[in-house]
Amino acid sequence: MIKGFLLLVLLFLNIYAKADIDKKIHKASGQIKYVSKSYSNINKKMAQNAKDILKQKKTIAKQQKLLKSLIKSLQNKELSYQADTKQLSALKKEQDKLKLAQEKIEEKLIFTIAKSISLQVILEENNSASEDSLMELEVIKVMLDKTKKDAKSLNSQFFQNSLVVNKLNKHASSLETAISNIDKKRKNLLDIQKKNKHSLAKLEKSKASYKKALKKLIKKQDILKQTLEKLKIIKVDRIKKAREDEARRKAFAKKSSDKNLPKVRKPGSSYQSVKTKKYRGKKTISPISGYTITKKYGTYTDPIYGIKIFNESISMRPKRKNTKVKTVFNGKVIYADKTAVLKNIVIVEHRNGLHTIYANLSQISPNIKKGKKIKKGYTIGRVNEELVFEVTQKSYHINPIRLFK
Repeated sequence: MIKGFLLLVLLFLNIYAKADIDKKIHKASGQIKYVSKSYSNINKKMAQNAKDILKQKKTIAKQQKLLKSLIKSLQNKELSYQADTKQLSALKKEQDKLKLAQEKIEEKLIFTIAKSISLQVILEENNSASEDSLMELEVIKVMLDKTKKDAKSLNSQFFQNSLVVNKLNKHASSLETAISNIDKKRKNLLDIQKKNKHSLAKLEKSKASYKKALKKLIKKQDILKQTLEKLKIIKVDRIKKAREDEARRKAFAKKSSDKNLPKVRKPGSSYQSVKTKKYRGKKTISPISGYTITKKYGTYTDPIYGIKIFNESISMRPKRKNTKVKTVFNGKVIYADKTAVLKNIVIVEHRNGLHTIYANLSQISPNIKKGKKIKKGYTIGRVNEELVFEVTQKSYHINPIRLFK
C-alpha cells in the first residue's frame, strides 16, 4: 500500500516537473521571439566585415608607406627648390647681360669693319702721296691691323658668349622641368592624401558597423545560452561569464593608438565560459547530406578586436536548397518554434542527458511538435542557407562533428 502510494507521488511529481519544464520552454520561446536576423547571416556578415576591415587596413598601410616616401622625396626636392629658383633667376639675369654684351660686340664689330674698309680705301687712293701722307698711311695701316685683330677677338668672344647663352638656356630649361615635376608630385601627393582621408573615413565607418555586428552576434550567442539554460539543458558559469563580459567590454572600449587603423590584439583577451567534453558514444548519421562546414566548433579569435569567441555549434551549408534535416538519434522533441534570432529551431532530447539543437531551419516539418517522439533519421525540417547544429550533454558542449565523423 505504502509502496503504491509512493509510486503515485513520484509519478505526480514527475508529471508536475515535466509540466513545469514545458511552461519554462514556452516562456523561453517567447523571450527569444523578437531578436533580429539569423545566426548564419550574422556569421557571414561578421566574416565579410572582418575581411573588408583587414583589406582596408592593408590598403591604408600601403598608402601610408607611399605617402611617407612621397613626403620624403618632396622634402628633398624642396631643399633645392628655392636654390633652383634663385639660380634660374640669376641665369635669366645673366642671359640679359650677355644679350646686351652681344649687342655691343655686334655694334663694335660693325664699326671696326667699317673703319677697316674706310682705311683700306684711303690707302688705295694715296699710293702716290708725299712722305707725310705715307706716314699717315702707315699709322692708318697699323690702326687697320689693330681693328682687324679687335674684330677677330670680338668675333671669337661673340661665339663663346653664344655657347654660354645656349648652355644657360639648356640649364634654365632643365631647372624649369625639374620645378614642374615637383609641382606635379605635389599635386599627386595632395590627391593621394585626399583619397587616403576618404579611405580612413570609410574604414572608421566599416569599423563601427563591424563592431555593431560583432556585439550583435555575441548577444545572440548569449541569448541562445540563456534559452538552453532556462530549459535546464546547460548551466552557465556565472563567474567566468562575468569575466568574459568584462574582457569584451574592455576590448570594445579600448582605443587604438592609431585612430585610423584597427589593431589586431594578442589572443587571450577574453575568457571561455563554455564547458566541453569528448563524445564517446557510437557514430551516427549527419543531420543533412551533401554539405560544407562553414564554421567549426571551438574557440576562434576575432581578427579586429582580438576577442576570443567560443563557437558551441558547427555551421553546415547544404549543397542544394530545401535540403532535408534529420534527427541523428532516437529522442523526443522538447522545443520546436520559429524565432527571430535563429529562424526555426528544433531541440531534441535523447538518452543520457544528450540534446541536439537544429537552428536556422528554413521550415519545421508540420508534424514536429513539442513532446513528439521521433526515431533516428526522421525529417524534422528543411534548410536553405546554413544549418546551425549544436550538441550538449549534461551542461557540457560536444563537438557535433564527432557524432558522425
